Amino acid sequence: MKVSRIVLAAALAVATVTGAGVASAAPAPAFRHYVALGDSYTAGPLIPWQSASWCFRSNNNYPSWLATRLGIYATPGAFTDVSCSSADTTNMTRQQTVPSEDAPITYEYPQFDALTPDTDLVTIGIGGNDASVFGSMIYICPGLRAADPTGSPCREHFTVDGVETLTAAITGTERNLEKVVKGARALSPGAKIVLVGYPRLVPPSGYCPDQIPFADGDYRWFDGVERTLNAALAKAAKKTGATYVDTYGPSLGHDACAGSAAWVNGQYTNLVKAVAYHPVLAGMQAEAGLIYQALAAGPQR
Repeated sequence: MKVSRIVLAAALAVATVTGAGVASAAPAPAFRHYVALGDSYTAGPLIPWQSASWCFRSNNNYPSWLATRLGIYATPGAFTDVSCSSADTTNMTRQQTVPSEDAPITYEYPQFDALTPDTDLVTIGIGGNDASVFGSMIYICPGLRAADPTGSPCREHFTVDGVETLTAAITGTERNLEKVVKGARALSPGAKIVLVGYPRLVPPSGYCPDQIPFADGDYRWFDGVERTLNAALAKAAKKTGATYVDTYGPSLGHDACAGSAAWVNGQYTNLVKAVAYHPVLAGMQAEAGLIYQALAAGPQR
C-alpha cells in the first residue's frame, strides 16, 4: 500500500504537468476533512484498484488523486470517499438498494452520512442518473442504430409529442442539485462545496461506431443532452454559491473516440481498465487536476 501511494503521487505530478495540461502554479488551500460524494463517474468502476464495496469504487478515482495532491490521502480521518456507482441525487439522503426477487437489498448508507460539521471540502459529482438520463441513452441508443444508421433514431425514440423527454427531465435534475448543495451545506456549514461536471463522451464532429455505436445523427443529440446536464450543474452551483468545475470543455480531444488520448471508455467494458462509457484512469487524473486548479484559483473559505 505504501509503495502504491508513492507511485500514485509521482504519477499525479507527471499527469498534471503533461497529459492533463491542467497544472496550477498556486497551491490550493489546506483542508482537514475532505468528503467525496457522487455516482459512478466519481467512483470509477473497474479502474484498478477497487475498494471492497458494492459501489465499485476505485482507489484511483479523482477524489483519491485530489486527496493525494492535497496531501491528506493517508492522514487518518482526513479523506472520506462514499461515491457509489448507480447513485442519483436521492441517494444523498436515502440508502442505495439493488433489486432482488424477494425484496430490495440495501447495500449503502446515504452519502450525506459521511458529512460532519468539521468537513471543510465536499466534491459532488451527481445528476446523470436522475430520471435515468445517462442509462437510457447508453443502453437504448446502440440498439437503434441498425434501423437508421445515418439518422437520429434514439432522439426520435425519446421525443414524445414534440418534446425531447431526456433534455426536459434535466430541469428537475437542476432543482435536485440545488437541494443537494443546500443539504450538504446544512450538515457541513464551513465546507467548500464543489460540483464536478461530466467529461464529454462523443467528439464535436465525426463518428467512431466501433467505440460509440450510435446512429450518426444521435452523436450531436447525445452531446446536446450532456451539455444541458452540465449546464444544470453550473446553474445549480451559481444559485447556491458552490464552485462548478467544468470537465466537459477541457476534455475536448479526449472523448471516447480519441484512442489513447481518451479520458472515457467506449462501448466495451474492460475488467482491468473501466466499465463501458465511463472514465478511465487518465480521465480521473485529469479531473483531479482540474478540481485542484479550481481550488487553488478560488478564494479562501
